Amino acid sequence: MNNVMTRFKPKPGRALPMAAAVAVLATLLLGGLWLKSLNSPENAVPLTALKAPVSFAFTQALPQTVPLDGRKVRLGQQLFHDPRLSRDDTISCASCHGLNTGGVDNRARSIGVAGGVSSVNAPSVFNSGLNFVQFWDGRSPTLEAQIEGPVNHPLEMASNWLLINQKLAADAHYPELFTALYADGISVVNIKDALATFERSLITPNSRFDKFLNGDTAALNDKEKQGYELFQSYGCASCHQGQNLGGNMFEKMGLMGDYFAERGNLTEADKGRFNVTQDADNLYEFRVPSLRNVALTAPYFHDGYAATLEQAVAIMAKYQLGRPMPEEHLNAITAFLRSLTGQYQGQPL
Repeated sequence: MNNVMTRFKPKPGRALPMAAAVAVLATLLLGGLWLKSLNSPENAVPLTALKAPVSFAFTQALPQTVPLDGRKVRLGQQLFHDPRLSRDDTISCASCHGLNTGGVDNRARSIGVAGGVSSVNAPSVFNSGLNFVQFWDGRSPTLEAQIEGPVNHPLEMASNWLLINQKLAADAHYPELFTALYADGISVVNIKDALATFERSLITPNSRFDKFLNGDTAALNDKEKQGYELFQSYGCASCHQGQNLGGNMFEKMGLMGDYFAERGNLTEADKGRFNVTQDADNLYEFRVPSLRNVALTAPYFHDGYAATLEQAVAIMAKYQLGRPMPEEHLNAITAFLRSLTGQYQGQPL
């Protein structure tokens, strides 16, 4: 229990979001009795002894729809898949955030123009509109602001807005499409608005876990329900909560051990939010990722270090929770995580 209290000690000048604060309190009150038994394999509670999952109020199903302008969504979809947003017309947003691959490219590092390699793992674009900030280091407060990053990054799209505007203005269809939606036609602001509107439409409801939350108790099997209980009682739900099961707070990578020292080969990107704030308190701190569709988005973490879901959970248990996890528990939790795969436009991902 002492580890849990230390883990949630508030940081100066950084208040937890309300959902995260509720998650912390619920985990401490409802999960505290489990921590001693879960602290070592020899004392671990067998799955057969677990009760029905606790229904924490801070976990919600995804909505079926998001109120957006459908015309902007369609325009943004075209832009999202248009490689002309890159300098040499080879890389589109979809190159790194494939909608048929969980919203990622399944690479540890994405490949940009002329074979450039990005510095971090590409997070999923699905449900990104639910994140409280964008990028692993949280440097962009909105999806509109986030678009500046890949467009201008020399190793990603390596482009600029003047060039993009010229390309779109010379197209046979874009001028008419923009003029129908925006009084000033094609502009940087309007391009970003259309792209961000499309990205906000990329929600993935109707996972089996969503159905379970909505009252269909048969949507999860016994092992998945037990995995959900363990997910809560181990403390995973203290950071991975809300509609997106994450994406609404920052956390340090390596709370209970030096992840980076043991992994080796420290990079500038490993410094996380420190690169934005220059505050030592933010060193190795990252936006907590969403777990929605996590079974599809390997490899994991900002560095793409974990190749499998099982490896990712084991690393989290060691460095974030500071306790060993018996294989039986790990398998149950990963079974639960696989129930988080949803649907896009009515089709399973």
